[in-house]
Amino acid sequence: MQNKKWRSAALALTLALGPLVAGAAELDGRQLAVWWGIPFAGVLLSIALVPLLAPIFWHHHFGKVAAAWALAFLVPFAVTFGPAATGQAVVHAALAEYVPFIILLTALFTVAGGIFVRGNLHGSPGLNTGLLALGAFLASFMGTTGASMLLIRPLIRANDNRKHQVHVVVFFIFIVSNAGGALTPLGDPPLFLGFLKGVDFFWTVTHLWPQTLFLVGILLALFYAIDWWYYHKREEVRPVDPTPDTRRVGFEGGVNFLLLGVVVGLVLLSGLWKSSVVFNVAGTEVGLPGIVRDIGLIVVALVSLKITPASAHEGNQFGWGPMQEVAKLFAAIFLTIIPVIAMLKAGVDGPFGAVVRAVTNADGSPNTAMYFWATGALSSFLDNAPTYLVFFNTAGGDPAVLMTTLAPVLVAVSAGAVFMGANTYIGNAPNLMVKAIAEDRGVKMPSFFGYMAWSFGILVPLFALMTWIWFV
Repeated sequence: MQNKKWRSAALALTLALGPLVAGAAELDGRQLAVWWGIPFAGVLLSIALVPLLAPIFWHHHFGKVAAAWALAFLVPFAVTFGPAATGQAVVHAALAEYVPFIILLTALFTVAGGIFVRGNLHGSPGLNTGLLALGAFLASFMGTTGASMLLIRPLIRANDNRKHQVHVVVFFIFIVSNAGGALTPLGDPPLFLGFLKGVDFFWTVTHLWPQTLFLVGILLALFYAIDWWYYHKREEVRPVDPTPDTRRVGFEGGVNFLLLGVVVGLVLLSGLWKSSVVFNVAGTEVGLPGIVRDIGLIVVALVSLKITPASAHEGNQFGWGPMQEVAKLFAAIFLTIIPVIAMLKAGVDGPFGAVVRAVTNADGSPNTAMYFWATGALSSFLDNAPTYLVFFNTAGGDPAVLMTTLAPVLVAVSAGAVFMGANTYIGNAPNLMVKAIAEDRGVKMPSFFGYMAWSFGILVPLFALMTWIWFV
């Protein structure tokens, strides 16, 4: 019933605003005050605090909380700037950002959820580290979301007879859901946007491999040490395995590997295919390649549901709960972030002008270290894709120059957007999805700030060391 109410409200809002958006001007961030970011901050604080203070309430009503913050932005914005400007902003956020985003996540969630790794995997330090290394490798070729959805369930099942499991999932988010996606435009949305802007497909692997190898290598070594220490503690491994499986290790639903390849192909095709066919929907341009990609992804998801053996879904305990949570929370995030992104895009003339000015030295040259930290800090709490674009354009926006003369700056922006997405649960979409799946499988994940204690204690010192080695 709650899902039906959510969908009905979203549909009613779209129908109400649709006729009003014609001719609306693009949102000018220079006209906005900082307090327009309060609803966005409210969404973040709700995700951080309410599950900790009122877990039962959050479990049953997180969709309503998200909707309330969305309305806290939409209603005052419509009163202040008019229905036309509000409608255009909502349509743009939906068609250009949220709908493609959620379709891709749903396709990856569905296809990866149809691949069941059978056999009794035992979560030893060696096996766990190997799975994390495999995930880091796959992330750059099938995306951090695809690799995360493929491996998180077998990793959790392999460790479900262990007393300590949280560190396994936390490092999985660090490595597979974020750092591993830095080597190709397929790995993470910010790099894909750079590819669309003209950055060569193989530029990232040739320029970011040292930083990626450094970060992933240290994280894997640190994880192995922590996991080894836990594994050899008394009573760490329970005598009874909750999910015993004496079969040889193998796959059920293996046909979904082919469908994963189709997903990657559709995403890559949408970036390579140049078409002059563009549809203008209430001021938002929707290109034919994007439409074909999204329709193709929907078809792939439906085909996966149709052909996946029931045993594979049962083995993975496949359900829509994690996907529904991500869809609802990110709907509120994508709406309430509208004024925040607009203020950032206003550059030095906007309310966040100090942030933009901070990346430039007194002599006018770019401050590479500040590009790394500014991009990363904002990517930790905002959508890392538009944040990447903001600083890509701040550095001049010319891909030919950024790939050569200003290559260190583009490396800093790329690394900040991808790596520091691991700093919070909302820094990158798969973070929240992995958390939701882990909790659905009984892992007591840290709160929003509890997770940040892990990330700030482990990742931030590594980012500081990377700054000293590469960005000063």
